[in-house]
Amino acid sequence: MLDRLPVLINPVSFSERGKKLTGPINVSDLTRLSDALVDDSGVVNIDFSFDKEGRRPILEGVIKANLMLQCQACLKPVEWSVERRFKLGFVISLEQADKLPGDCEPLLLDNESISLNALVEDELILALPDFPRHKEECIAREESVAEVKEDNEKQLDPNNPFSVLAEFKNTGD
Repeated sequence: MLDRLPVLINPVSFSERGKKLTGPINVSDLTRLSDALVDDSGVVNIDFSFDKEGRRPILEGVIKANLMLQCQACLKPVEWSVERRFKLGFVISLEQADKLPGDCEPLLLDNESISLNALVEDELILALPDFPRHKEECIAREESVAEVKEDNEKQLDPNNPFSVLAEFKNTGD
């Protein structure tokens, strides 16, 4: 266990030594992720265990964070809790990726070392919803439903000047 999380990690070396990484990463340090957030304050807590399955280096990890996203219904901030569990197998070719067990996702290594922040950021981006919304009904959404109902009632109003056109449409004249 390290006192401070490293910037770069060597997954093969870490797997051979059975290394564990636990600690916080500032959300503001995850630049690609911060583009999808309303507020980039807070931390992401990681708990990573490097190991080997046979000769294949693997990483089993858990990432926990509370992220501030924009609700797609009311456009106000919504706090989104993320707890992502994953298992990665480090490979250097597509052939090796095909041989991984079903519970293991491949991570193709170009170099000996990879960025810890990029790894965490990739997993968090995968965990984000396509259309974040509040769990309870949003006020804006309730108002928009009321507006649609009101518009429908106006169209059915007998004093509507366009109701005559609707009669022509129905009769075919």
